[in-house]
Amino acid sequence: MAAAAGVSQATVSRVLTGSARVTTQVRQRVHAALGSLGYQRRQRLAGTTSSGAPAAVALLIGRSTSRMFADPYFARLVAGVEQALSREGISLVLTSSCSDALHSTERFLAGRHADALLVASLHKEDPLATVVAGAGVPLRWIGRPPGRASGRYVDVDNAGGARQAVEYLAHQGRRVITNIAGPPGVSAADGRLTGYRSALASAGLPVPPVAHGDFTQGSGAHAMNWLLDRQPRLDAVFVASDLMAVGALHALRRAGRRVPDDVAVIGFDDAAVARMATPALSTVRQPIETLGRLAAELLLTDLSTPGEPSGDAVLPIELVLRESA
Repeated sequence: MAAAAGVSQATVSRVLTGSARVTTQVRQRVHAALGSLGYQRRQRLAGTTSSGAPAAVALLIGRSTSRMFADPYFARLVAGVEQALSREGISLVLTSSCSDALHSTERFLAGRHADALLVASLHKEDPLATVVAGAGVPLRWIGRPPGRASGRYVDVDNAGGARQAVEYLAHQGRRVITNIAGPPGVSAADGRLTGYRSALASAGLPVPPVAHGDFTQGSGAHAMNWLLDRQPRLDAVFVASDLMAVGALHALRRAGRRVPDDVAVIGFDDAAVARMATPALSTVRQPIETLGRLAAELLLTDLSTPGEPSGDAVLPIELVLRESA
Protein backbone atom coordinates (compact mmCIF):
# COMPACT_ATOMS: atom_id res chain seq x y z
CA MET A 1 0.00 0.00 0.00
CA ALA A 2 2.70 2.48 1.05
CA ALA A 3 4.90 1.55 -1.94
CA ALA A 4 2.01 2.02 -4.36
CA ALA A 5 1.46 5.54 -3.03
CA GLY A 6 5.18 6.34 -2.80
CA VAL A 7 4.99 7.19 0.92
CA SER A 8 5.87 5.58 4.25
CA GLN A 9 3.63 3.25 6.27
CA ALA A 10 3.38 5.95 8.92
CA THR A 11 2.01 8.41 6.33
CA VAL A 12 -0.60 5.87 5.18
CA SER A 13 -1.64 5.44 8.82
CA ARG A 14 -1.97 9.20 9.29
CA VAL A 15 -4.18 9.44 6.18
CA LEU A 16 -6.45 6.61 7.37
CA THR A 17 -6.84 8.17 10.81
CA GLY A 18 -7.58 11.63 9.42
CA SER A 19 -4.46 13.30 10.73
CA ALA A 20 -3.95 16.94 9.73
CA ARG A 21 -0.17 16.36 9.40
CA VAL A 22 -0.51 15.29 5.75
CA THR A 23 -0.59 17.56 2.70
CA THR A 24 -3.55 17.47 0.35
CA GLN A 25 -1.36 16.19 -2.47
CA VAL A 26 -0.06 13.25 -0.42
CA ARG A 27 -3.54 12.48 0.87
CA GLN A 28 -4.85 12.28 -2.71
CA ARG A 29 -2.01 9.92 -3.71
CA VAL A 30 -2.78 7.59 -0.81
CA HIS A 31 -6.50 7.49 -1.59
CA ALA A 32 -5.76 6.82 -5.26
CA ALA A 33 -3.57 3.87 -4.22
CA LEU A 34 -6.27 2.58 -1.92
CA GLY A 35 -8.78 2.60 -4.75
CA SER A 36 -6.44 0.94 -7.26
CA LEU A 37 -5.68 -1.87 -4.80
CA GLY A 38 -9.37 -2.44 -3.95
CA TYR A 39 -8.82 -1.58 -0.30
CA GLN A 40 -11.91 -1.37 1.89
CA ARG A 41 -11.46 0.47 5.14
CA ARG A 42 -13.21 -0.97 8.17
CA GLN A 43 -15.63 1.56 9.59
CA ARG A 44 -17.64 1.51 12.76
CA LEU A 45 -20.69 3.68 13.10
CA ALA A 46 -19.71 4.98 16.50
CA GLY A 47 -16.82 2.92 17.88
CA THR A 48 -17.82 1.18 21.09
CA THR A 49 -19.91 2.24 24.03
CA SER A 50 -18.31 3.33 27.29
CA SER A 51 -19.03 -0.12 28.73
CA GLY A 52 -17.14 -1.83 25.91
CA ALA A 53 -20.36 -3.14 24.34
CA PRO A 54 -20.75 -2.93 20.56
CA ALA A 55 -21.87 0.42 19.20
CA ALA A 56 -23.96 -1.05 16.39
CA VAL A 57 -25.63 -4.36 15.55
CA ALA A 58 -26.98 -5.00 12.06
CA LEU A 59 -30.18 -6.95 11.37
CA LEU A 60 -30.21 -8.43 7.86
CA ILE A 61 -33.64 -9.60 6.65
CA GLY A 62 -33.93 -11.72 3.54
CA ARG A 63 -36.72 -9.69 1.95
CA SER A 64 -36.90 -6.57 -0.18
CA THR A 65 -37.62 -3.38 1.74
CA SER A 66 -41.15 -3.16 0.35
CA ARG A 67 -41.92 -6.75 1.32
CA MET A 68 -40.35 -6.27 4.73
CA PHE A 69 -42.56 -3.33 5.64
CA ALA A 70 -45.69 -4.93 4.18
CA ASP A 71 -45.44 -7.97 6.47
CA PRO A 72 -46.34 -7.30 10.14
CA TYR A 73 -44.13 -10.23 11.18
CA PHE A 74 -40.98 -8.23 10.46
CA ALA A 75 -42.22 -5.11 12.23
CA ARG A 76 -42.73 -7.17 15.38
CA LEU A 77 -39.37 -8.89 14.98
CA VAL A 78 -37.52 -5.59 14.60
CA ALA A 79 -39.34 -4.21 17.65
CA GLY A 80 -38.10 -7.13 19.76
CA VAL A 81 -34.50 -6.74 18.56
CA GLU A 82 -34.52 -2.99 19.13
CA GLN A 83 -35.92 -3.38 22.64
CA ALA A 84 -32.97 -5.51 23.68
CA LEU A 85 -30.35 -3.32 22.01
CA SER A 86 -31.74 0.02 23.16
CA ARG A 87 -31.52 -1.07 26.81
CA GLU A 88 -27.76 -1.31 26.30
CA GLY A 89 -27.43 1.90 24.31
CA ILE A 90 -26.63 0.02 21.10
CA SER A 91 -27.71 1.23 17.66
CA LEU A 92 -29.67 -1.05 15.33
CA VAL A 93 -28.80 -0.98 11.62
CA LEU A 94 -31.54 -2.52 9.46
CA THR A 95 -30.70 -3.86 6.01
CA SER A 96 -32.57 -6.02 3.52
CA SER A 97 -31.67 -8.62 0.94
CA CYS A 98 -32.95 -8.54 -2.62
CA SER A 99 -31.43 -8.82 -6.09
CA ASP A 100 -31.26 -5.04 -6.58
CA ALA A 101 -29.50 -4.51 -3.25
CA LEU A 102 -27.22 -7.55 -3.33
CA HIS A 103 -23.97 -5.75 -4.10
CA SER A 104 -24.58 -2.89 -1.69
CA THR A 105 -25.36 -5.40 1.07
CA GLU A 106 -22.18 -7.29 0.26
CA ARG A 107 -20.18 -4.06 0.49
CA PHE A 108 -21.86 -3.23 3.79
CA LEU A 109 -20.84 -6.59 5.27
CA ALA A 110 -17.35 -6.52 3.80
CA GLY A 111 -16.83 -3.01 5.14
CA ARG A 112 -17.59 -4.16 8.70
CA HIS A 113 -20.02 -1.30 9.36
CA ALA A 114 -21.45 -3.11 12.39
CA ASP A 115 -19.89 -4.94 15.29
CA ALA A 116 -22.22 -7.95 15.16
CA LEU A 117 -24.93 -9.37 12.95
CA LEU A 118 -28.41 -10.87 13.26
CA VAL A 119 -29.83 -12.60 10.17
CA ALA A 120 -33.44 -13.59 9.48
CA SER A 121 -35.34 -15.25 6.62
CA LEU A 122 -32.53 -15.88 4.14
CA HIS A 123 -33.37 -18.46 1.49
CA LYS A 124 -30.95 -21.41 1.36
CA GLU A 125 -29.98 -20.44 -2.22
CA ASP A 126 -29.40 -16.78 -1.35
CA PRO A 127 -25.76 -15.92 -2.19
CA LEU A 128 -25.67 -13.73 0.90
CA ALA A 129 -25.81 -16.85 3.10
CA THR A 130 -22.19 -17.55 2.15
CA VAL A 131 -21.20 -13.89 2.46
CA VAL A 132 -22.78 -13.67 5.91
CA ALA A 133 -21.03 -16.81 7.13
CA GLY A 134 -17.65 -15.39 6.09
CA ALA A 135 -18.26 -11.81 7.20
CA GLY A 136 -15.91 -12.20 10.16
CA VAL A 137 -18.26 -10.63 12.71
CA PRO A 138 -20.15 -12.32 15.55
CA LEU A 139 -23.37 -13.76 14.16
CA ARG A 140 -26.67 -15.13 15.44
CA TRP A 141 -29.35 -16.53 13.12
CA ILE A 142 -33.04 -15.82 13.73
CA GLY A 143 -34.47 -19.11 12.53
CA ARG A 144 -32.37 -22.09 11.51
CA PRO A 145 -29.33 -21.33 9.34
CA PRO A 146 -30.28 -21.81 5.68
CA GLY A 147 -28.87 -24.61 3.55
CA ARG A 148 -25.32 -25.53 4.49
CA ALA A 149 -24.74 -22.46 6.61
CA SER A 150 -23.99 -23.00 10.29
CA GLY A 151 -24.01 -20.99 13.49
CA ARG A 152 -26.00 -20.39 16.64
CA TYR A 153 -29.67 -19.60 16.24
CA VAL A 154 -32.92 -18.73 17.98
CA ASP A 155 -36.11 -20.16 16.50
CA VAL A 156 -39.70 -21.10 17.26
CA ASP A 157 -41.02 -24.65 17.09
CA ASN A 158 -42.31 -24.38 13.53
CA ALA A 159 -42.70 -28.12 13.00
CA GLY A 160 -44.37 -28.58 16.38
CA GLY A 161 -46.81 -25.75 15.73
CA ALA A 162 -47.86 -27.14 12.37
CA ARG A 163 -48.18 -30.63 13.83
CA GLN A 164 -50.41 -29.34 16.63
CA ALA A 165 -52.69 -27.53 14.17
CA VAL A 166 -53.08 -30.52 11.87
CA GLU A 167 -53.62 -32.93 14.75
CA TYR A 168 -56.46 -30.70 15.95
CA LEU A 169 -58.06 -30.73 12.49
CA ALA A 170 -57.79 -34.52 12.32
CA HIS A 171 -59.33 -34.91 15.77
CA GLN A 172 -62.24 -32.76 14.56
CA GLY A 173 -62.96 -35.33 11.87
CA ARG A 174 -61.40 -33.52 8.90
CA ARG A 175 -60.14 -36.06 6.40
CA VAL A 176 -58.82 -34.11 3.40
CA ILE A 177 -56.45 -31.66 5.11
CA THR A 178 -54.60 -29.60 2.55
CA ASN A 179 -51.65 -27.23 3.00
CA ILE A 180 -50.60 -23.82 1.72
CA ALA A 181 -46.90 -23.84 2.50
CA GLY A 182 -44.37 -21.03 2.42
CA PRO A 183 -41.48 -20.68 -0.04
CA PRO A 184 -39.34 -23.85 -0.25
CA GLY A 185 -35.85 -23.25 1.09
CA VAL A 186 -36.89 -20.85 3.85
CA SER A 187 -36.28 -22.65 7.14
CA ALA A 188 -39.55 -21.59 8.81
CA ALA A 189 -41.60 -22.68 5.80
CA ASP A 190 -39.73 -25.98 5.55
CA GLY A 191 -40.27 -26.68 9.25
CA ARG A 192 -44.00 -26.06 9.03
CA LEU A 193 -44.30 -28.31 5.99
CA THR A 194 -42.43 -31.06 7.84
CA GLY A 195 -44.79 -30.77 10.82
CA TYR A 196 -47.85 -30.88 8.53
CA ARG A 197 -46.69 -34.07 6.84
CA SER A 198 -45.71 -35.67 10.14
CA ALA A 199 -49.16 -35.05 11.64
CA LEU A 200 -50.94 -36.52 8.61
CA ALA A 201 -48.75 -39.61 8.75
CA SER A 202 -49.47 -40.07 12.47
CA ALA A 203 -53.22 -39.76 11.80
CA GLY A 204 -53.09 -42.24 8.94
CA LEU A 205 -54.33 -39.64 6.46
CA PRO A 206 -53.10 -39.18 2.89
CA VAL A 207 -50.88 -36.21 2.00
CA PRO A 208 -52.59 -34.18 -0.76
CA PRO A 209 -50.58 -32.07 -3.21
CA VAL A 210 -49.10 -29.02 -1.47
CA ALA A 211 -49.56 -25.47 -2.75
CA HIS A 212 -46.79 -22.95 -2.10
CA GLY A 213 -47.14 -19.21 -1.51
CA ASP A 214 -44.70 -16.45 -0.62
CA PHE A 215 -46.29 -15.37 2.70
CA THR A 216 -48.42 -12.68 1.01
CA GLN A 217 -52.21 -12.46 1.00
CA GLY A 218 -52.41 -12.62 -2.78
CA SER A 219 -50.35 -15.78 -2.95
CA GLY A 220 -52.63 -17.38 -0.36
CA ALA A 221 -55.70 -16.72 -2.51
CA HIS A 222 -53.97 -18.08 -5.61
CA ALA A 223 -52.81 -21.20 -3.75
CA MET A 224 -56.29 -21.81 -2.35
CA ASN A 225 -57.80 -21.70 -5.83
CA TRP A 226 -55.13 -24.15 -7.01
CA LEU A 227 -56.05 -26.55 -4.19
CA LEU A 228 -59.77 -26.29 -4.89
CA ASP A 229 -59.16 -27.23 -8.52
CA ARG A 230 -57.11 -30.30 -7.57
CA GLN A 231 -58.81 -31.32 -4.32
CA PRO A 232 -62.46 -30.25 -4.67
CA ARG A 233 -63.46 -32.42 -1.68
CA LEU A 234 -60.98 -30.81 0.72
CA ASP A 235 -62.46 -30.06 4.15
CA ALA A 236 -59.54 -28.31 5.87
CA VAL A 237 -56.44 -26.28 5.07
CA PHE A 238 -53.44 -25.50 7.22
CA VAL A 239 -51.75 -22.30 6.03
CA ALA A 240 -48.15 -21.38 6.85
CA SER A 241 -48.90 -17.70 7.59
CA ASP A 242 -51.87 -15.59 8.63
CA LEU A 243 -51.58 -13.28 5.63
CA MET A 244 -51.82 -16.24 3.26
CA ALA A 245 -54.69 -17.65 5.35
CA VAL A 246 -56.67 -14.41 4.91
CA GLY A 247 -56.16 -14.75 1.16
CA ALA A 248 -57.41 -18.34 1.42
CA LEU A 249 -60.53 -17.18 3.27
CA HIS A 250 -61.33 -14.74 0.44
CA ALA A 251 -60.87 -17.48 -2.18
CA LEU A 252 -63.10 -19.90 -0.26
CA ARG A 253 -65.81 -17.26 0.08
CA ARG A 254 -65.74 -16.58 -3.68
CA ALA A 255 -65.95 -20.33 -4.33
CA GLY A 256 -69.06 -20.61 -2.15
CA ARG A 257 -67.35 -22.66 0.58
CA ARG A 258 -68.47 -21.91 4.15
CA VAL A 259 -65.80 -21.58 6.84
CA PRO A 260 -65.65 -23.59 9.03
CA ASP A 261 -68.74 -25.66 8.08
CA ASP A 262 -67.36 -26.81 4.71
CA VAL A 263 -63.67 -26.03 5.13
CA ALA A 264 -61.74 -25.38 8.36
CA VAL A 265 -58.80 -22.97 8.15
CA ILE A 266 -55.84 -22.55 10.54
CA GLY A 267 -53.05 -20.04 9.96
CA PHE A 268 -49.69 -19.38 11.60
CA ASP A 269 -48.29 -16.28 13.43
CA ASP A 270 -51.29 -14.82 15.30
CA ALA A 271 -50.90 -11.48 13.54
CA ALA A 272 -53.43 -8.72 14.18
CA VAL A 273 -55.10 -9.57 10.86
CA ALA A 274 -56.09 -12.97 12.29
CA ARG A 275 -58.37 -11.34 14.83
CA MET A 276 -59.88 -8.96 12.26
CA ALA A 277 -60.58 -11.62 9.61
CA THR A 278 -64.09 -12.84 8.87
CA PRO A 279 -64.49 -15.34 10.37
CA ALA A 280 -61.83 -14.73 13.02
CA LEU A 281 -58.86 -16.90 12.17
CA SER A 282 -57.67 -19.84 14.23
CA THR A 283 -53.89 -19.79 14.18
CA VAL A 284 -50.62 -20.89 15.71
CA ARG A 285 -49.26 -18.12 17.92
CA GLN A 286 -45.52 -17.59 17.85
CA PRO A 287 -43.80 -15.13 20.23
CA ILE A 288 -42.31 -12.90 17.54
CA GLU A 289 -41.16 -9.99 19.73
CA THR A 290 -39.63 -12.45 22.20
CA LEU A 291 -37.84 -14.17 19.31
CA GLY A 292 -36.15 -10.94 18.24
CA ARG A 293 -35.39 -9.82 21.78
CA LEU A 294 -33.84 -13.17 22.77
CA ALA A 295 -31.73 -13.35 19.62
CA ALA A 296 -30.26 -9.93 20.38
CA GLU A 297 -29.71 -10.76 24.05
CA LEU A 298 -27.89 -14.00 23.25
CA LEU A 299 -25.75 -12.25 20.65
CA LEU A 300 -24.71 -9.66 23.25
CA THR A 301 -24.01 -12.44 25.74
CA ASP A 302 -21.72 -14.11 23.20
CA LEU A 303 -19.89 -10.82 22.67
CA SER A 304 -19.36 -10.31 26.40
CA THR A 305 -18.08 -13.87 26.96
CA PRO A 306 -15.87 -14.72 23.97
CA GLY A 307 -14.97 -18.38 23.79
CA GLU A 308 -18.11 -19.36 25.68
CA PRO A 309 -20.93 -19.09 23.12
CA SER A 310 -24.46 -19.56 24.39
CA GLY A 311 -26.47 -22.38 22.88
CA ASP A 312 -29.36 -22.46 20.46
CA ALA A 313 -32.88 -21.69 21.67
CA VAL A 314 -36.25 -22.92 20.39
CA LEU A 315 -39.32 -21.08 21.70
CA PRO A 316 -42.66 -22.83 22.26
CA ILE A 317 -45.81 -22.02 20.29
CA GLU A 318 -49.54 -22.06 21.12
CA LEU A 319 -52.60 -23.10 19.13
CA VAL A 320 -55.21 -20.31 19.30
CA LEU A 321 -58.73 -21.41 18.35
CA ARG A 322 -61.21 -18.89 16.98
CA GLU A 323 -64.09 -19.14 14.50
CA SER A 324 -62.41 -20.55 11.39
CA ALA A 325 -61.72 -24.03 12.78
